Amino acid sequence: MKALCHFFTDDGAKSLGTQLTLDDLFQREFQVHDPDAKWINGMFIQYIHNSTYQMSLIFEITLYLSQMYFATFKASKFAVSPDLNFVLLGYDVKQGLHNDVGFSTREVRELNPPEVSDSVLQFASWGVRDQQLVYAFENNIYYKTDVKSSSWRLTSSGQEGVVFNGIADWLYEEEVLHSQVAHWWSPDGSRLAYLNLNDTLVPNMLLPRFTGALYPRGQLYPYPKVGQVNPTVKLYVVTLDGGSQTTELRPPNSFEKSDYYITMVKWVTEEKIGVRWLNRAQNTSILSLCEVTMGACIKVSIVHWLPSFFLQNEEPLFSKDGNTFFLTMPIKHGGRGSFHHITMISDQVDMRHLTSGSWEVSQILEYDEETDTVYFLSTEDGSIQRQLYRVSAVNPFQRECLTCSLFKTQCSYYDAVFNPDYQYVLLNCRGNNCVWLIQTFIFPSLYIENDTLEKNTALRDALIDSAPGGQAVSDQFVLDWDSVLVSSDNVIVARLDGSGSGFLGQRVLHEVHQRLGTVEVQDQIAAYMGFYLYPTMHVQLFLGVFLQAYGGFLSSLLLLSSGSMFRCGVAVAPVTDWRLYGNFPV
Repeated sequence: MKALCHFFTDDGAKSLGTQLTLDDLFQREFQVHDPDAKWINGMFIQYIHNSTYQMSLIFEITLYLSQMYFATFKASKFAVSPDLNFVLLGYDVKQGLHNDVGFSTREVRELNPPEVSDSVLQFASWGVRDQQLVYAFENNIYYKTDVKSSSWRLTSSGQEGVVFNGIADWLYEEEVLHSQVAHWWSPDGSRLAYLNLNDTLVPNMLLPRFTGALYPRGQLYPYPKVGQVNPTVKLYVVTLDGGSQTTELRPPNSFEKSDYYITMVKWVTEEKIGVRWLNRAQNTSILSLCEVTMGACIKVSIVHWLPSFFLQNEEPLFSKDGNTFFLTMPIKHGGRGSFHHITMISDQVDMRHLTSGSWEVSQILEYDEETDTVYFLSTEDGSIQRQLYRVSAVNPFQRECLTCSLFKTQCSYYDAVFNPDYQYVLLNCRGNNCVWLIQTFIFPSLYIENDTLEKNTALRDALIDSAPGGQAVSDQFVLDWDSVLVSSDNVIVARLDGSGSGFLGQRVLHEVHQRLGTVEVQDQIAAYMGFYLYPTMHVQLFLGVFLQAYGGFLSSLLLLSSGSMFRCGVAVAPVTDWRLYGNFPV
């Protein structure tokens, strides 16, 4: 069940115990401020604080970019060049325009494709060295070796709404990569890998727009429904040394004549790249290691039935020479089934498990080869928590939690980003109920010392989707429509992780395999029946359900189930027919 936080502010707008309203969710004091801290060159951190861009050398020097630049351009995005001399400002994002501002000289340069003024850019970002720039215009990729150099077009096949180079179409942005970015720099910046997505045969969906004009306007999007044609995808690598040699990396032979997705691309060395290929039925995933000069790929791992894109998007952790890598694999633990744990694979043959137990590794973060240490996030301290751990790759019995005792009563849900030499880590506290919220701080990985970048004081002062593989119950902070219902409308909101849920082991996860819409529906009904009949409940309960996408499908089944206690339900964008999915029962 979801607990309710009490609200109060210094100006008296909310007093202790005052009800939360829908309007409050849009007020500034109820907004979580994420400083979006990032590492630059290992020892510098860039972040936003009090509406001012700051760049800090750890514990020593802080540089500022005046708020004037953000105000002048009304910039909403920013990024610092690797050599720390320029800042790329994104403004008028609706139209996709960008500028780059000189950090030392304060010179302003317009970023435009060759012979095009006032262009509508689709994307722009720095490379990995000096002042390298890459940007997308009319679905083609452009490259600049530095801010003052001329632009160089790397692709020419782009067509608006049809062929995409280096940026994602609707399907890949929303469902596969979960990002607009569909290109990846090699570690030394000498090459760029990118996806080519062709939506020529994909049926279009007319989506109405109801804002910005008196009458709604329609926008066509390539939108593959079940059984319809998917975009074709190809993976290329282009050299940036002036020759622009382009090599295509071919899919595994078993995927050559069928639909497939590319769900993960990661550079291993300057010459090798890791790629995860997934068939359309999403029941076979192949991880391959490709030599970019010749385009030859070899299989290094095959996994059957991946229930969520958490696993499909998982990036293996490679050693510097690419001969050893780490990924999560299900490991049996007595009678409780299997749980995802860290597996180390060397020379594609030797396999060793570094963790085990009735808990799950949720993310592998880094591998420090000098100390043979693997850093990861896990649920070992509780399935609803995410704590930072490290384990020895030589002696798995040497495992330590780095955050379990850090602000123990105030935060239990973290994500983490290490600097390149693994001596410092940016920790983002994502919550512990409603106490700590989002806090970003750094501390040396070997010592419990910290320097806080953002405490979200204003929000703290104002407070004392459903698909298989997901998790609804966790310590991650959420302030949403449920909070309003609980606070203002005498509604009890309950969340359940039943069959098919993630991070509770393979037995729970695999319960829905070939049985979608059965066991998880029974779990929901059983849980709510127990709640409905709870002895201390002396009130009349009116049970309703609200879910979306796959959850919308479950909402419909819950309302139609025999003996269901649900009186009403909302199904947003539900799945209504599984017959075209092939591997699922009708």
